[in-house]
Amino acid sequence: MSTSDPLDFFDDVDQTAVVPRAPRRKRQLMDRLSIYLPVLLMGLLALASYWLLRATPAPALPAPPQPVSSEPDYFMRQFSVKAFDAQGELRTQVSGVEARHFPASDTVEIDMARIRHIGEQGLPTLARARLVTTNSDNTEFVLEGDAVVVREAGNDAQGNPQPRLEFQGEFLHVYLEPDRIVSDRPVTLLRGSDRLVADTLDYNAENQVALFKGRVKVQLVPR
Repeated sequence: MSTSDPLDFFDDVDQTAVVPRAPRRKRQLMDRLSIYLPVLLMGLLALASYWLLRATPAPALPAPPQPVSSEPDYFMRQFSVKAFDAQGELRTQVSGVEARHFPASDTVEIDMARIRHIGEQGLPTLARARLVTTNSDNTEFVLEGDAVVVREAGNDAQGNPQPRLEFQGEFLHVYLEPDRIVSDRPVTLLRGSDRLVADTLDYNAENQVALFKGRVKVQLVPR
């Protein structure tokens, strides 16, 4: 049995040797990554947004306004159209063989047209022609070809009796607001049993005054 000190083996241990430690470089790299990771992610999102923007097709440019066509855009055949006032009373009825709407002027041409309009006094006005051109709200009519406009007899707003009026000609321009008939071509006016022929006509139904120009011929029947 050795009598030497049992702790003598510590003397053989190199007390100057460096004890190995955990690598610090790896920890530093992880710390840096944790700091710059949000910045990298934001950069990637920005690149992705830019790529999506480039890949998205550009919005279509608004088409330049197209000129309104002078050709008719719709037709009606063997038709009848009625217009009512705010109280539901029938005011105007238009019928014909064929109608054509022209968008450029917003007018309607009617072949072999027949028109029936009820005035403020409740008296009907009848019109017909080979060709009638009317505006969009049916307040103005141009009659061409064997044009006839008839104002039936009745009483005016004051209750005075009014004779039957009939206008004949190749061209008659009828206005409903105000109530008026105009023609720059020869026209014949039948008032009751009287007959009047003139080169032009301007008749105002509100004041019941008719202006005639050119060659005027009048045939009055004695009463």
